[in-house]
Amino acid sequence: MSIKIKFPDNSVSDFQKGVTPLEIAEGISHGLAKDVITAKVNEELVDLNHKIEEDSSIELIKFDNDIGKEVYWHSTAHLMAQAVKELYPDVKVAIGPAIESGFYYDFDKNIPFTDDDLVKIEDKMKELAKQDIEYKRQEIPRKEAIKLFFKMKDNYKVELLNEIPDGETISLYTQGNFTDLCRGPHIIHSGKVKAIKLLKTSGAYWRGDEKNKMLQRIYGISFPSNKELNKFLHDLEEAKKRDHRKIGKELDLYSVSDEVGAGLILWHPNGAMIRSIIERYWLDRHFEAGYQVVYSPHIGKGELWETSGHLEFYKESMYNPIIVDEQEYYLKPMNCPFHIAIYQSRKRSYRELPIKYAEMGTVYRYEHSGALHGLMRVRGFTQDDAHIICTPEQLIEEIDKVLVFSMDILKAFGFKDFLIYLSTMPEKAVGKKEDWDRGIEALRKALDNHNIEYEIDEGAGAFYGPKIDIYIKDALNRSWQCSTIQFDFNLPEQFGMEYIGTDNKPHRPFMVHRALLGSLERFFGTLIEYHAGNFPFWLCPIQVEVLPISEHFEEYAGKVNKKLKENGIRSEIDYKNEKIGYKIREAEMRKIPYMFIVGQKEMESQKVSVRRHLKGDLGSFSLDEIIGKMKIEIESKS
Repeated sequence: MSIKIKFPDNSVSDFQKGVTPLEIAEGISHGLAKDVITAKVNEELVDLNHKIEEDSSIELIKFDNDIGKEVYWHSTAHLMAQAVKELYPDVKVAIGPAIESGFYYDFDKNIPFTDDDLVKIEDKMKELAKQDIEYKRQEIPRKEAIKLFFKMKDNYKVELLNEIPDGETISLYTQGNFTDLCRGPHIIHSGKVKAIKLLKTSGAYWRGDEKNKMLQRIYGISFPSNKELNKFLHDLEEAKKRDHRKIGKELDLYSVSDEVGAGLILWHPNGAMIRSIIERYWLDRHFEAGYQVVYSPHIGKGELWETSGHLEFYKESMYNPIIVDEQEYYLKPMNCPFHIAIYQSRKRSYRELPIKYAEMGTVYRYEHSGALHGLMRVRGFTQDDAHIICTPEQLIEEIDKVLVFSMDILKAFGFKDFLIYLSTMPEKAVGKKEDWDRGIEALRKALDNHNIEYEIDEGAGAFYGPKIDIYIKDALNRSWQCSTIQFDFNLPEQFGMEYIGTDNKPHRPFMVHRALLGSLERFFGTLIEYHAGNFPFWLCPIQVEVLPISEHFEEYAGKVNKKLKENGIRSEIDYKNEKIGYKIREAEMRKIPYMFIVGQKEMESQKVSVRRHLKGDLGSFSLDEIIGKMKIEIESKS
């Protein structure tokens, strides 16, 4: 008996009932069968040996697809767990998911893994991979699964199984002598894993809860070829060089102090100078664009957060309340309710709209200590929030403006390549369907109007509205989220926001959240890594280092430095009693863009010898000439 299989290009072919995705791939080409990792059958992910019993649609997925990578890396995590169990039989296994780049697995082992252990485990994984061990799926009742893992003394799997509703069927995967609890799917056999590297170990609390036992986590990566692995390892080394924590220390930009508290950033003078330049630029551009700057308190009454819904949906990320006048107050996790309170301080007419409030507002969110990461994940950060409150008729124009505004500002910081996602209505959502449709259409229209490429992220909008997310791509092809343009159909309703329309009747306005830089802390971390600490000239805390060849030329160096400062150039003099080669090397290490070398020749000609960071000597210039060039560079943000 034959069945019909429909492919993504809408072509249809006949196959025997019970055909598998792997057999379909083999029928197309040997190369495809070799490369395919998993398949979607009727939009459901399945193993390659899954039997198709009825007319179906199919998509064959390779490693170059994000889903393919996830299945591949999760399968390699299982292979690692098998290797660990064979080498260390007494170790208990916990969980081992795929992550953005690779995989990890958590193990219950009293003594931490060493670097020598990682080498042994990696070698064992390579040995198992060469054996083409099949990944076999098995479905059993929950009670049987609990008995099985209890017999195996696998208390972590038993805990997970006890949380699954009774009566549900459980899927297990076995390769060789190792069985794991897993939804799947997986690669068809271990031979698909051609290149493996275990990267590091760390401690991790079971299920991320500090009250639970500390487990040992091993991170790894795998690829279908050594060429791909070698590229990844090269990029990883480059990423280490760009690590904002390393560069932040080298350039004396910021620090985190145990005495002050984890996740709380101390901005040093160099970092604070860059931050102040960013903030001034941000302010100037917002005033030009018709925004009104506001400021709001760091705490708010509990009733405010109840109305906004934060206490219902976001309480885990909020700090415990403080009691003031026998009432609960919370550190603010967001600025939105305060901006709404400003809007509602008096009646509003349609003639006032759109109103655009903007604030550099510091907010506080609880992050587990294990999740904290330099500037990227912190507990207190300053968010460049803006809220656009408009009539439905103004919506498309305002979205268009804010999209152009966001992209333009990001480009000023040297960002060039962007990934754009338009997220649509999820299953659980508030607001009217027609409002959602209007919001999505406004976002789509703005993107289309400017010929901006984007991907639709179906159902990934927040429960309160659709959104555009803007990611930047760096030299290592990593993506970093920056701007979000987010509709909100919830808060205007919750707070009863109104404006008086042309008919003299109250109407509900639309509200758009817009975080352009996101948080200043995370944006600064992104900026550091994107530019590897070689900031755009207009942002550098010290733009010119004046280097006198000896103390005899310090007076002339002082005159040069004074003229630079009079022209708004941030400069300083290196007075150290060192040779000029040492001074140049030190300025290069500090990534200072321009070095002005002054000696006898320069003093007599009233010029400076100019050296550019990473480029070398540029020649001799008069001060007026080189200052003019630098001003153009600052003005153009090039």
